[in-house]
Amino acid sequence: MSRQNYIFTSESVSEGHPDKVCDRISDAVLDALLTEEPEARVACETFATTNRVVIGGEIGLSDQDKLHEYMARIEDIARDCIRDIGYEQDKFHWETCEITNLLHEQSAHIAQGVNAATDKEEGAGDQGIMFGFATNETDALMPAPILYAHAILKRLAEVRKDGTEPTLGPDAKSQLSVRYENGKPVGVSSLVLSTQHLDPDLTSADIRAIVEPYITEVLPEGWLTDATKWHVNPTGKFVIGGPDGDAGLTGRKIIVDTYGGAAPHGGGAFSGKDPTKVDRSAAYAARYLAKNVVAAGLAEKCTIQLSYAIGVSKPLSIYCDTFGTGAVRPADIEAAIDKVMDLTPRGIREHLSLNKPIYQRTAAYGHFGRAPDADGGFSWENTDLVEALKAAV
Repeated sequence: MSRQNYIFTSESVSEGHPDKVCDRISDAVLDALLTEEPEARVACETFATTNRVVIGGEIGLSDQDKLHEYMARIEDIARDCIRDIGYEQDKFHWETCEITNLLHEQSAHIAQGVNAATDKEEGAGDQGIMFGFATNETDALMPAPILYAHAILKRLAEVRKDGTEPTLGPDAKSQLSVRYENGKPVGVSSLVLSTQHLDPDLTSADIRAIVEPYITEVLPEGWLTDATKWHVNPTGKFVIGGPDGDAGLTGRKIIVDTYGGAAPHGGGAFSGKDPTKVDRSAAYAARYLAKNVVAAGLAEKCTIQLSYAIGVSKPLSIYCDTFGTGAVRPADIEAAIDKVMDLTPRGIREHLSLNKPIYQRTAAYGHFGRAPDADGGFSWENTDLVEALKAAV
């Protein structure tokens, strides 16, 4: 029997966190290439430190002249990202930081496993395991700790960027310890927030006075009580932030990006990878399937695992765990999944319409638990598979 009364903690980081700056640049490069060619191949990694950004990896377009043209645009893409995030520090400024572009053409040996003779035979771009998760403890069918840790930072970014709170800086981290009773989240036992501030004279108490109304606004009513422990900028001043304060790298926040530790992770990062790479697309598909299982009432909580081999189109395995909350057997859900969705790399891309420039927006505040966008962004959050799953079990 699973525990019903406990405290679980998850953390989030803002768009100005050094690793998230790198995720944003990598996904912006991806979006630029997908805008040119929906089948573009991208594996873009970014490194950032004081006054410097280095971009490397492999990219591919069918038109080599266009590829060379886009190479010349990479620096501007990176600067636009840094400017939008809000960095204008002496030692990390969007206009003056040094940007090195080391991107090159995709390996032919990797491409041969993906570029198959027919669309239906297209293989996975790599081996690996991917997990998706959903739970009915929130309306977004996400674990509460990570959902609200994201919500806090997203709200603070909004008021920073619209000028309401101009003293807040881009770099921030949040952490929520959520108390569960009878298996459902009921309150926050402790909250940690560290946020960069541009006024060096502000104290931790000053920062709390600024951020507390916004935190109260985004959390469910009654979750913050007199017993909640607050730790706001617990080390004191936080003026030097972003890559000037700590180096950043694409793909280092995979738990922040997914379920906050409430579910397994296959180990693959998302940002900078085009959707032929199952690290990204199959993880999105697994979330989509798990969410639809829960939305269909087939379980209160669901984990889906998919596994792939490089150059092989169909998943090697489909695994479902409903943690004893299922209305039907997990094996029946596994069989239903195999019936209702083509889980080949191309099948996933077509079903979820992933060959679009929709990825830069995923680089901060989580890839999951977001509302689907009209242009196809966050398509994996739709619950349009509910009826098909019900009919298949």
